[in-house]
Amino acid sequence: MSWHPPYRSSKFRHVYGKPASKEKCYDCVPITCNVYDNHFCAVNPNFIAVVTECAGGGTFLVIPIKQTGKLDPHYPKVCGHKGNVLDIKWNPFNDFVIASCSEDSTVKIWDIPNQLLKRNITSPKKELLGHTRRVGLIEWHPTADSILFSSGHDYKIMIWNLDVKESVISKPVRILDAHTDVVLSMSFNTDGSLLATACRDRKIRVIDPRTETVLQEVKYESHKVNKVLFLGNMKKLFSTGTSQWNNRQIALWDQNDLSAPLREENLDDSSGLLFPIYDSDTHMLYVVGKGDGNIRYYEVSPEKPYLNYLMEYRSHLPQKGVGVMPKRGLDVSVCEIFRFYKLIPTKSLIEPVSMIVPRRSESYQEDIYPLTAAAQPALTAQQWLNGLNKGPLLVSLRPGSGAANSVLQFLEPEPLMQTTDLSQQQGWGGMMPLEDEQKPREIEDVRKQLKAEEKSPKTEQVCLCNGFDISECPPPKTDNELLQMFYRQQEEIRRLRELVNQSDVQIKQLKLKLRNLCMDTGNY
Repeated sequence: MSWHPPYRSSKFRHVYGKPASKEKCYDCVPITCNVYDNHFCAVNPNFIAVVTECAGGGTFLVIPIKQTGKLDPHYPKVCGHKGNVLDIKWNPFNDFVIASCSEDSTVKIWDIPNQLLKRNITSPKKELLGHTRRVGLIEWHPTADSILFSSGHDYKIMIWNLDVKESVISKPVRILDAHTDVVLSMSFNTDGSLLATACRDRKIRVIDPRTETVLQEVKYESHKVNKVLFLGNMKKLFSTGTSQWNNRQIALWDQNDLSAPLREENLDDSSGLLFPIYDSDTHMLYVVGKGDGNIRYYEVSPEKPYLNYLMEYRSHLPQKGVGVMPKRGLDVSVCEIFRFYKLIPTKSLIEPVSMIVPRRSESYQEDIYPLTAAAQPALTAQQWLNGLNKGPLLVSLRPGSGAANSVLQFLEPEPLMQTTDLSQQQGWGGMMPLEDEQKPREIEDVRKQLKAEEKSPKTEQVCLCNGFDISECPPPKTDNELLQMFYRQQEEIRRLRELVNQSDVQIKQLKLKLRNLCMDTGNY
C-alpha cells in the first residue's frame, strides 16, 4: 500500500461554506413534504423554482432570485399537473423555460415571463404524453438544444425533441428500454453522447442513447447504488449508495471498466440519501446528505487516490434537497466558486450557502475561474439526433466578458453575438495575421463595431436588473425592505460602474486594432 502525504498542494484546500444572512434567505416557502428522492428545487441566475405542498394536483413556485425575505402566502404558482410534481429542471439555454414531471404520467414545459408573476400559470407551452406510469426524473441535454430525457415508473427512458410546432407531443424520438426496474438517477457525460443510469435493480449502466445500446453494465454486491454521476472529462463515474451493512457509501468507477470500483468508502451510518454534485471547472465533488445539514466536498484528481477529502460544511438545519446555481450566476468579486440553495422544510426556509475560496485580493481571480459552459447550445436537436457530438460552448466569468449578461443575450441575441465573435478574434496586442483580401472587410467590421460600442444604449442594462424591469418591483413596505433595496441599488451601481470601465477598455482595444489594421493596409 502506497503512502500518501496528509496534505497536498491545492488552491481549494481552504474552501469554506458561508450561509446567507436571514435577509437573503427565502422565508415562509411551503416546501413539499413528498418523500420522493429528488431535489425539488431548480435554480438559474434569474429564478429559483421549488416544489410546494398543495391540496389536489401538483404545483411549484417560481420566485425571482432577488426577491428574498418573506414570501407572500398568495404568491402565484405554476399549477397544471393533476398529480404531485416530482422533478423540475430549468432549460440550460433559456432561463425562462422550465420542465416539470409528475405523478400524472406527464411532462410539461412552461414559459415563465421575465417580470414578476401576477397570476397563476396554468397552461403549459408543451405537454409530453408517452409514459404509462408516473414520471420521476427529467434531464435536459447538456449541449443540444430542445432535447429532454424523461424516466418513469414504466421502466422506460424517453428522449423528446421539443423543436416541433405541436403543443402536445405523444411520440418520443427514442425509447430506452434497457432497465428492469425504476431508474433512480440519470447523468450525462460532457458532450452528452453517453448516459449513465442507476437503477433499483442495483445495476449501473452506461448507455449510448441514440443507438439505444448498453455499453457497460455492472451489479456490485457490496454497493447498493442510489445515485450515479459522470465526472466530466475524467473518464470516471461516481456513485452513492449503501453497503451491505446499510452504511452510507461512495464509490468511484472507471467509465470503461465497471467490473470493480477504483475506490469504495463508507461514510457514516445515517439513513438519508446522498446527492453527488460535480463541478467540472474546479474538479470539486460535493456530497450532500438528505435529512442532515452536512455537505462534504472533495477534489478529484486523475491519479490515486483519485478522491482527496477537503472539508465538510456542517449545519444544524437538515436539508430535504438542494438547488445549484449555474456558474454564470456566481459572485466572482468574493471568490464564490459554488452556491447551494438548501431546502429546510422544518423552517419553511430556503437558505443559500456559498462556497468561497479565501483570497485577500478583490480583483478577478482567473486561476479559480476557468472557462465555463455558456448559456448557448452547441448543437441543434436534429444535429445531435443525426449523430453529431460537440462539447459545450465556453465563456469567461470575467466581469464584462458577456457571461454575466446571459439574460441580455436571450433578449437581444444579435448585437451580443457580434460582440462575442469580435472578442474571439481580437488579440491582446491588437495585432493579428490577416489575408490581404480580408483586410478592407475587417476594417469596416471594426468601424461598425466601434460605432455600436459608442452608441450602445446603456439604459437597457439600467432598466433590466437581472432580467427584471425595475419599475415592476414592488415598493418597500418596511424599514428592513427599504434597507435591502438600498443595498441592492448600491450593488447595482457598483456593477454598472464595472461594466462602464470594461466598455472603456474594449473601446481602447478596438481603436488600437483599427489603427493597426489601417497601418497594415497602408503597407500593402
